[in-house]
Amino acid sequence: MSFMFKPLDYDDQTAINRPQLDESLVDDLTFGTVASGKRIAADLAARAASGERGVTAAFDGYASASFSDLVGAVAQELLQLGVPVIQHSMSEVYKPVEELDQMVADSLPQDFELDPVLLFGRLYEGDIADFIDPVRGTQLTESMANVPQGTVLLLSGLGSMATTFDEVTDVRIYLDVTPKNAAVRAREGRLVNIGDTSPRPFKELMRRNYYVDFEVIVKNRKRLLRQGFIDYYVSANQPRDFVLMTGETALAMLDSLANQPFRTKPVYLEGIWGGEYMRKARKLPEGPKNIAWIFDLIPMEVSVLIEAGEHLVEFPFSTFVQAKAERIVGEESVKTFGTYFPIRFNYDDTYHSNGNMSVQCHPDGELCRSMYGEHGSQDEAYYVVATAHRAKTFIGFNEGIDPHEFIEAARSSQETGEDVDYEHYVNHIDSVPGRQVMIPGGTIHASGRGQLILELGSLTMGSYTYKMYDYNRIDADGAPRPIHLAMGEKALKFERDTSWVNENVAIEPIPDGSGEGWEQFIVGKTDLMYYMTKNLFMDAGATAEFSNNGQFTVLTLVDGENIRVYSKSHPEFYYDQRYLDVVVVPASIDDYVIENTGYQPCVVHKTMLREGYQELMQAER
Repeated sequence: MSFMFKPLDYDDQTAINRPQLDESLVDDLTFGTVASGKRIAADLAARAASGERGVTAAFDGYASASFSDLVGAVAQELLQLGVPVIQHSMSEVYKPVEELDQMVADSLPQDFELDPVLLFGRLYEGDIADFIDPVRGTQLTESMANVPQGTVLLLSGLGSMATTFDEVTDVRIYLDVTPKNAAVRAREGRLVNIGDTSPRPFKELMRRNYYVDFEVIVKNRKRLLRQGFIDYYVSANQPRDFVLMTGETALAMLDSLANQPFRTKPVYLEGIWGGEYMRKARKLPEGPKNIAWIFDLIPMEVSVLIEAGEHLVEFPFSTFVQAKAERIVGEESVKTFGTYFPIRFNYDDTYHSNGNMSVQCHPDGELCRSMYGEHGSQDEAYYVVATAHRAKTFIGFNEGIDPHEFIEAARSSQETGEDVDYEHYVNHIDSVPGRQVMIPGGTIHASGRGQLILELGSLTMGSYTYKMYDYNRIDADGAPRPIHLAMGEKALKFERDTSWVNENVAIEPIPDGSGEGWEQFIVGKTDLMYYMTKNLFMDAGATAEFSNNGQFTVLTLVDGENIRVYSKSHPEFYYDQRYLDVVVVPASIDDYVIENTGYQPCVVHKTMLREGYQELMQAER
């Protein structure tokens, strides 16, 4: 849940995908807001001139989209063409703010005992049409159905492509924005909640966004994409430099990307315990302090960059998956997880940092569903990529201690400020590169200082981290960091101690095949989680072939310089992967090849849905 953090306003332009695009797709791209406005206006004018009634056009999109820039350009061009224009905004038809607040209140509970600073909520189950006042919506629908001949009506704002207006909308223009850009705009006061006229305080605004606004916006975008309802798609990350294309072109570009291994564009975030490893490895700017989280593949937060001729076009990754889920994750995954990418990947960087991550736990499936309306457990996994001296990973309780004493010591620490001897209570293992630890929901854990961790996570829309003890730290704003002892106590599995950890979630590597110049081992697997991990060791120049088995595989180059990943049957579909890149081999590729193109041995970390994951998810429900 990135609204808890501060995404850096920094664009990493290294994650470029180069699918084989037909020239007609590149030729269909229109660059610049003014040029885009002219193109849409010409289409609307031609329709208005030839029809028996006027034409309606809806401008919808993702949160923070700058509708006024494009609508203004379209309206100005229409008037210059001599076409009468009628403009309406969705603000005219939303329910009153007080009614909307009451409507979404169950998604934003005010329980300060369980959630002291109100970070969490419950996913809203309705859709964007719920925000429309029935009387006002009916009046606008009637106006749209009776536009005078030769006239163009422009409706703009979030929800203008809701089901309410399906029957009376002729042309649909969708302005998509990446979640990172939306978060940056929110921090700058340039985003309001649906129905509001001014921004709420940042955390209140983004809490509602995550549990309500983003949910209904993404649900509506999925409907539009899956039903082919988008006439024009706009990559609207730069308000005055839009990239316009037809909906068919957008889908065809994403289809081309789904043919090949691809990488998503990372998002970088500051944190109180952040380190320095990724800054140096990726040559990040020196300005931001404490780069803690690197969202390399957090599905609802990242984007994909596609090279189209001499230009780069950016799509939210969630848009890509909604449009092409079957080709990316596979038919079986879609049956189980819907149009979501079911595993998330980020780096936790405490290398040369000023401390550990908090001692924490996450909820299991039952708690996630009952409290937050989520689809399943928040499970995680830590893979140790690199370490400084004396690095530790904390997981489970020590044997022979009373875990409830730890809870009471942490609670007392909140009142007195006295430090807790957390190592007396919490088990640790020495961190060494290549160590994989699986962390099912309910397991107490923490990443210690002095290491770079590749963190994997399960499918939850939000992020439910219950901090049990945080070393009495103060956050960057000078306030005590929030502690969630009440929820943590509900979530903790107290029986998970040292023996349980060693037997169940910190396994020794299991041989899993070998060939000329390569060996593979299972390094992470437990019956409590639906994905598993492997390590592939390769000599310089070695190649290894594998099958995707109708699903996807995620590859991370955790040691070495370069590898090439490509389709065995179509070698032209490839990605040249560098150290620490996270790359998806989509389900559209049956058999793939990994070639170590570097001058030294390498290690590739592999993640996939484990056999029988469908039964596990069904049993959880």
